[in-house]
Amino acid sequence: MIRDDVKAAQIAAMKSGDKATVAATRLIEAAVKNRDIELRTATSQPDDDLLVTEVLQKMIKQRRESIDMYIKGGRQELADAEAGEIAVIERFLPKQMSEDEARAAVDALATELGAASVKDMGRVMAALKERFAGQMDMGKASGLVKARLG
Repeated sequence: MIRDDVKAAQIAAMKSGDKATVAATRLIEAAVKNRDIELRTATSQPDDDLLVTEVLQKMIKQRRESIDMYIKGGRQELADAEAGEIAVIERFLPKQMSEDEARAAVDALATELGAASVKDMGRVMAALKERFAGQMDMGKASGLVKARLG
């Protein structure tokens, strides 16, 4: 499980004195804990690795936005710190599909579902999320689906 990997990395970083990794893993654990608290009242619980993957992807997206803002503001040292956190967070994500693999998966799924127009985009996206969650960036996937069905 990804949670166990994060905890093991945190312990190893503490022992080796890697302060950047310790800080990033603590942020990951806090974000996952917050998500757990949000889901206490939910009727259905997602798969644990899927939940952690969603949290990690959200954290990366936030940091990329921060990097853009820091660079525009002339604060390169803060942008570098955020990039370091992204590097630590990405170590725990499952391998992401390449652009070609994602395009092939979208084509296969659209054919399988019989999707012919943009009206079918919701069905295709739902099926993609169900089958490839954590392996594919859904923001990019929606662009691929729109291009395929458009």
